[in-house]
Amino acid sequence: MTSQPTRRPTRRKRASHSLESVLSEAVGILDEAGGSGLTFRALAARLGGGVGSIYWYVSSRDELLDRAADFVMADVVAAIDTVGSDDPIDDIRTIAVTLFDAIVDRPWLGSYLMRDTSVQENSLRIYEKIGQQVMRLGLTPRQAFHATSAVVGFVIGTAADMGQELPEAVVSGDLSRDAYMARASQQWRSLDPQEYPFIHYIVDEFAVHQDVEQFRAGLDLILAGLRLQADAPATGRRDAGSR
Repeated sequence: MTSQPTRRPTRRKRASHSLESVLSEAVGILDEAGGSGLTFRALAARLGGGVGSIYWYVSSRDELLDRAADFVMADVVAAIDTVGSDDPIDDIRTIAVTLFDAIVDRPWLGSYLMRDTSVQENSLRIYEKIGQQVMRLGLTPRQAFHATSAVVGFVIGTAADMGQELPEAVVSGDLSRDAYMARASQQWRSLDPQEYPFIHYIVDEFAVHQDVEQFRAGLDLILAGLRLQADAPATGRRDAGSR
């Protein structure tokens, strides 16, 4: 009786692409088709491999989305690395504007950014960088937490809102942005001024506003309040932080 040769266990062949290429192509799909367009099948086709190869790098679609969002943030981390002046409020503004610019042109990004900081190291570093500037103001831990979260939340929320896809008529070119705004403004002007006094009060500003200017104005309001809080007597800051 002859013995059978010992079979070596088969090993799963490792994918030929890298995590960087996976995330780069995922971001490309997200930029083109949004969150709904990113599937493992679409990504595998773009990479030129099988769906199974993607599982070498991420365990689920949620993780893929989180890592793709964080992949984009690497450029923000690099851009803010040297931020550091004599005025922490100015530094917070610089970081916030840099983060806003990275998000606003990507309608998909705001939904996934900082969703899971256990896999989003770059996002956590941005939060940390803003927090370090807040710490320089001498606030209590609670005040610093609230202030940093307020800045980050305002930036991400506003950028996501302003980055929403435009109406189809504007995207197709059938209607210019100016014409779209003029039509929306006219609709506001047609409202009953007794029922909508505020709308009538600001409609002329709404008609000509620029989204970036609107963002910067809101950010400056938050930072002005933060400066006032930092300039308050130390005893008042401690009392506020303990409530």
